[in-house]
Amino acid sequence: MSTRIEYDVLLVGGSPSNLTLAWRLLELAQASGKELTVAILEKGKEFGSHIVSGAVSHPHVIEKVWPNYKEMGFPIEAECTESHFSILGSEGMWDPPEVEQTKSFNKRGYLVLTLSQVVNWMGRKVEEKLKDVPNVAVDFFTGFSAHGVVIEDGRVTGVKVVEDAKSDEDYVYGKVVCFGDKGFTSRDVIDQFKLRDCPQIWSVGVKEVWQVNEDYAGKVWHTLGYPLLEGTMGGGFVYGMKDKKLTIGMVISLDSKDPNMNPQLKLQEYKKHPWLQKMLAGGKLLKYGAALLPEGGYYSLPKKYYVPGAFLLGDALGVLNMKTLSGIDRAMECGRIAAEVIHDCFAKDDFSDAAMAPYQKRLEDSFVIKESYRDRYFRWVFMENPRLLGEYLPRIAKGVDEGHPILAAIGIGLPNPFRPAMDGLRVLGLLDQGKDIGPITYKPDYKHIDPDFTPPKIAEPSFDKATVYSRADAVFFAATKYHEGNKHIDEFNAEVCVKCIDKYESKGKTTPCVADCTAEVHRVDVIDKVKKHGMSLENCVQCRTCEIVCPEVNLRVKPTEQGSGPDFMGL
Repeated sequence: MSTRIEYDVLLVGGSPSNLTLAWRLLELAQASGKELTVAILEKGKEFGSHIVSGAVSHPHVIEKVWPNYKEMGFPIEAECTESHFSILGSEGMWDPPEVEQTKSFNKRGYLVLTLSQVVNWMGRKVEEKLKDVPNVAVDFFTGFSAHGVVIEDGRVTGVKVVEDAKSDEDYVYGKVVCFGDKGFTSRDVIDQFKLRDCPQIWSVGVKEVWQVNEDYAGKVWHTLGYPLLEGTMGGGFVYGMKDKKLTIGMVISLDSKDPNMNPQLKLQEYKKHPWLQKMLAGGKLLKYGAALLPEGGYYSLPKKYYVPGAFLLGDALGVLNMKTLSGIDRAMECGRIAAEVIHDCFAKDDFSDAAMAPYQKRLEDSFVIKESYRDRYFRWVFMENPRLLGEYLPRIAKGVDEGHPILAAIGIGLPNPFRPAMDGLRVLGLLDQGKDIGPITYKPDYKHIDPDFTPPKIAEPSFDKATVYSRADAVFFAATKYHEGNKHIDEFNAEVCVKCIDKYESKGKTTPCVADCTAEVHRVDVIDKVKKHGMSLENCVQCRTCEIVCPEVNLRVKPTEQGSGPDFMGL
């Protein structure tokens, strides 16, 4: 007879939010003496192996959770001592005067982190803490994925840990279930309980770590312009780490008109810039990876941050603030608050809606949601006015190359000086002056794709071929490894893919899933003279970009099994 595997608290995903929750819950139980059982599921082979982030984080939440974090050995690459916001032409680089720069990208005093190592450290600290809390048992299930949500009598009670579940051993249950994932499982909770009126929108972050010859530790750059000069929202980042390592990446919104945007290629083009070529000269690529970022902000948040039996945290909730490009501290704050609410639920033996509601109220009263509300129109201003990125930014970037960016900015007003002035007032009103235009609703990212869109050609600077990598070669540095039969991307209807391929190839392009894949997974095969969609699943880095950009909503990326997938440790 099978036995139901049940815990008091089930954490789905070894995320910063869930591991912060686990640590804080241990502290509270240590003080109260409350007996608890906890399970943490992590689909990667170890905590951190599926974590990618260009990580520069404000330390305020870290200081709340671990007041002596430096003495505890919290892994820090550097403290930011030099912060730049730059606009790139294809050759030149310009830092606007600091008085004109957005304060949200001034990262002085922030911590430069390698988030995969931070998450790994958090997992180890939770394990060490257990020795001092004998009244709590925690089981760590690395290499175990959640393949589906269990809902019984309108309440979330657990998850499937085997996709084709056949017995109770294929499930794990919890009195309280916490989702900290990027949507692999939490999307089903949100859909099942009809929590979201405004769709979540996404960007993809592509990132490399290099060993270089100079020491850039503590130096941080965020850039706009080259190579994103066709109207797509996004930009680059370069973070100096210890031991002469350099993080280089781009964040690119997936609501691009360009059906063949190719994020990995954009990162290679970024590295061709003379500024980066100088940094990379004689260097060596160490790691590559990609991951989605939820960027819809306030209006994409679920109506409720919890449902009967479950809490949504971090990326599952969607608390990343795109204006400040900060999400780590927000995810950790979700975990800290959730732990305190959960401990209260167990102390009172009350798991009703009323007992869980303080989680949402406390988040709404915290910097997490207050700042999300303050910056609620950040993405919207660029959607409603394509001139900002498609016309004004390219003109300034050209001025950077020609040596007169300020004159180029002034020249935007010619021959119609009123239009850019009005555009500027609109942006300032919505972003900095608190103008309220009410709720907004996004279109799903794939609906922005224009099959006829062809980006303008951009002058390519000279570069060292040793510093750029094809997509197929880059995958090697993501260290993907899969067990046989790990079929983790569903194609719902093969004929739909055939028609999609024909549609885009008739316009001289390839289908978006092939073009925008970050890891050489999707391809076009010719079978019996018919062009069909094929997949090299052994290359997948689990980023879900293909699913988001599929024009026919015909793909779904599922979590890997048995710890398979990329190894992002150190990325």
